[in-house]
Amino acid sequence: MKEWDWTIDEYNKHIKEDKGMRGTQIHYEATGEYDIIDVCNHYKLNFNRGNVIKYIARAGKKQDELQDLYKAKDYIEREIQYLKELNK
Repeated sequence: MKEWDWTIDEYNKHIKEDKGMRGTQIHYEATGEYDIIDVCNHYKLNFNRGNVIKYIARAGKKQDELQDLYKAKDYIEREIQYLKELNK
């Protein structure tokens, strides 16, 4: 086992025990047995793609639904630009 594997395991254990570390506002609450970060980790999404999922999932749970959709769009555009630069 690598040292970072242990660190990730301990972090996951800690995060499940310490719900106070997470935000308590409604747009942070998961509606199932999982959190968005768990989905992002499962699919090995990078920062941009993970934020797209996060903002799509939050859309409609805060006062300004469009703001979250624009944020998701911004991260999609950032990822597209990143891939274009990578493939030059």
